Amino acid sequence: MSAPRAPFVRPASLAGRHFSTVIVGAGINGVGVFRDLSLQGVDCLIVDKGDFAAGASSAPSRMIHGGLRYLEHGSFSLVAEATRERNLLLRNAPHLVRPLKTVVPLSNHFGGLLSGLLRFVGISASPGSRGLLVVALGLRLYDLLGRRQRTMPGHSIERVPPRDGALFRPDVRWTATFFDAWISHPEWLILELMGDACRDQPNAVAANYCKVTGCEGKTLTLRDELTGESVQVTADTVVNATGAWLDQSASVMEGASARVMGTKGSHLVLDHPLLRRLLDGRMAYFEASDGRVCIVYPFLGRVLVGSTDIPVDDPDQAATEPAEVDYLLGVLHEVFPRLSFDRRNVLYTFVGVRPLARSDADKPGRISRDHSVVVDPPNARRAIAMVCLVGGKWTTFRALAQQATDDVLRLLGRRRVHSTELLPIGGGAEWPADARAMDAFLARIEAAGGVNRERAWNLVSRYGTLAHALARRFASTGDRPLQHEPDYSVDELRYLCHETGVVHLADLVIRRTLLAISGRLTDALLAELADIAAEALGWDAARRRRELDACAELLRERHSVALAASGVHHRRPPAYDASLAADSISSALPT
Repeated sequence: MSAPRAPFVRPASLAGRHFSTVIVGAGINGVGVFRDLSLQGVDCLIVDKGDFAAGASSAPSRMIHGGLRYLEHGSFSLVAEATRERNLLLRNAPHLVRPLKTVVPLSNHFGGLLSGLLRFVGISASPGSRGLLVVALGLRLYDLLGRRQRTMPGHSIERVPPRDGALFRPDVRWTATFFDAWISHPEWLILELMGDACRDQPNAVAANYCKVTGCEGKTLTLRDELTGESVQVTADTVVNATGAWLDQSASVMEGASARVMGTKGSHLVLDHPLLRRLLDGRMAYFEASDGRVCIVYPFLGRVLVGSTDIPVDDPDQAATEPAEVDYLLGVLHEVFPRLSFDRRNVLYTFVGVRPLARSDADKPGRISRDHSVVVDPPNARRAIAMVCLVGGKWTTFRALAQQATDDVLRLLGRRRVHSTELLPIGGGAEWPADARAMDAFLARIEAAGGVNRERAWNLVSRYGTLAHALARRFASTGDRPLQHEPDYSVDELRYLCHETGVVHLADLVIRRTLLAISGRLTDALLAELADIAAEALGWDAARRRRELDACAELLRERHSVALAASGVHHRRPPAYDASLAADSISSALPT
């Protein structure tokens, strides 16, 4: 199976072109529509004012889940849809989406029962601590709603086993266990969807750093955010999939606004070997003293902690504040009082802004996570309909995209001819059926690429079944490992630069690889990556220096990465053990 080539272009090449549909916003929902429409044979253009997947889609908790806590608000249809879509993603993208065993610590029998009943009937109430009875009932419903396309076992409840005695606080008496899923590299799944779209519809194209600045009649004006040059294209329909930016984009395109609001979720990636060992491959799903549900689980050899839920007015200004770091570390200490946590454990922070339907709820946690599609009809200035995606969550992107695609097809006078429901994504196609088949597949990669088993598995864990073609490609030029991070190779980085729409060094470092979020970046490694990108993309020495400085500043200021700044050298990140990361993705192996 060969790796698909995605149709990445610069705006100048689009001047004067006509598309049946222009999709604004290349996050997971917009790309979901792009892939679905392309599958139906519709010629599409997708644009984003930043990089592909650079907004909220690159900053989720990396959970693919049904939303257990939404049951308290009576959101049965949302949970049923989300658990079904979770199961489909486990089937369609097994190389990136994997089962996640989840444990809920419980301290009492009846906690949260009254408040849960009040919230269920729509009466505002503080959640309080959820007890055994409430959680058991919720998990029974969760299993029932997630029975379609089920790929994982149901829940269980037991007395706290001795091995967890050193993990949870002393008053925890039971643990409830159930399964959800997690995604290792959401940005890569988005790029794979774009590659699939190109395969299905050769006239589908995509442009990042391309901003829509106006819409009049059937003409959209696009501005290249790199050069400042503006071009115009025409379209029969437009899809607004800009998430938390939806109202801003709608205003630019002469549409209605006041449909969304944003809340930011900040996350921490910690170096904490003891907590990682005690979690034993499980996610802990628990409540803080303020009733906020938080999560912590092993992640790529580290530990991921999330998240906050804070209203924001301007998504572009969202950042993880020091108080949020302190809050999350304090929550960890509440739940795991025998362990110590401080800022020295923090390797990386990230924040995303959730695009929620506008609500008058008194607390962010009570705002619905459901989604809808709204069609703005043509008006005096805009001669084409605008299909707006309101709300939504990562797990349910395919269902939302299907709904939006059906509306676009109706507007175009066309019919759906294919379903995305059981369609594999990218490297999830032809996934080995069991451990023996996986072993044989890895052996073929070793032979094709002249690599050892560890390298073969690294490629499979990143690119799925596309790893075979990529290993053969890299072997033709040597597949030389990076000097400062041998888990990646020079040719692999060149491939990412050439064929995945990389424009800036930050695109490569933060979204095309897992080097930043897994806490592996050093000044030397970042400089090596800048050298490779400069050679691959034709940057001169001045451009290389600007890219390096800009990326380092972004990593320091927005992601708390310890890099040198103004002559002051920060601490180096702790040593990275690739075997720990391999453990955290070993569940991708079929059994």
